Amino acid sequence: MRSLLLSAVSLLGLGYVGAALAGDTGPIRIGVITDLSGQNSDVNGVGAVEAVKMAVEDFKGQVGGRPVEVLFADHQNKPDVAALIARKWIEEGVDMLADISGSAPALAVNKLATDSNRVAMSTAAVSTEITGKSCSPNVVQFVMDTYAMAAAVTVPMSSRFGKEWYFITLNFGFGIDMEATATKQLESVGGRSVGSVKTPFNTADFSSYILAASGTNANVLGLVQLSEDLNRSVRQAKEFGLTSKMKIGTFNLTVNNVKAMGLETAQGLYAATAFYWDFNDNTRAFSNRFKVRHPRGNYPSEYQTGDYAATLHYLKAVQALGGKTADGAAVVAKMKEMPTDDIAFGKGVVRADGRGLHPMYLFEVKAPGESKYDWDYYKLISTLPAEQGAIPLKDSLCSLVAGKS
Repeated sequence: MRSLLLSAVSLLGLGYVGAALAGDTGPIRIGVITDLSGQNSDVNGVGAVEAVKMAVEDFKGQVGGRPVEVLFADHQNKPDVAALIARKWIEEGVDMLADISGSAPALAVNKLATDSNRVAMSTAAVSTEITGKSCSPNVVQFVMDTYAMAAAVTVPMSSRFGKEWYFITLNFGFGIDMEATATKQLESVGGRSVGSVKTPFNTADFSSYILAASGTNANVLGLVQLSEDLNRSVRQAKEFGLTSKMKIGTFNLTVNNVKAMGLETAQGLYAATAFYWDFNDNTRAFSNRFKVRHPRGNYPSEYQTGDYAATLHYLKAVQALGGKTADGAAVVAKMKEMPTDDIAFGKGVVRADGRGLHPMYLFEVKAPGESKYDWDYYKLISTLPAEQGAIPLKDSLCSLVAGKS
């Protein structure tokens, strides 16, 4: 634990601002809590930090006459480390916490932000609990959640390829929540799960799970996995010839996964997301700007893009409040009052429960011969309207929704 503390403190030192209470004078401080060294560092990590800095630069580095500072630290995918970082930063006067990748770290940080009346932007966490039973007037979940991801995959794929699914699911919060949500979505359109298997994190050999799926009559294999686990399972599904028998729907595939696997392996996968870098002229303009800043020349993931858009919307709200940040709940209330509008996601809203609403898209990964240039990976299959990608407010567990308190 001592090494974790030293790591957090050393990173905090990169942006140390001295002990201070949050106020409406002095610098506006944004702290990016992310995975800088683990399996999610490609989709979050240094790219998340750069995306936040891009939003700050779009405001010329100041709002309401106050300069904006960006801090960053590695939570190592551990909720206790994330909470340690957040608590220290809050004591030092940080106004807004961003990225907070992973639902368990996000829920821990969100509570601290709420208790101290700061703002938490959960751009890289997808649990529906964030805007459900654990919703807060200080928290915004800007990009997407498991409900949106599940709906964007299961409904269109079921209508095209069949209604019987088999799931290979990562055995922790994200995976369990996502499979349960996907199964409900599947049942809502007359489909069903014919079986599932739970796999531990960082599994090296998926062959037994692939064979179990192959032995069923499923039309679609749902892969509810992350990072390298997802990459390995896809490679092994290809090796076992599973793709000749059923389609593969993924629930958290990013362009970074496709880059790691290569199109020869990834072709034919189906992926749902709220953002793709090559979708239109605006997304390309944003992404090309991001790419030249990224140390590995990567295009942005949906989560990194969310960091940019969420920070931009936060700063717009602060500007509308005359540069005041001390009352975090008031800033979030202003964010809900104002429509979102940015080059990456376009126009949208933040609902009463804190969910940012954007359309969701189902893409198919191109075959190598269809790809015309590097990172040209996806072709659009279907679009899910923004309002259909969120739990209906009438079904919400959030106490902030009218009639739910």
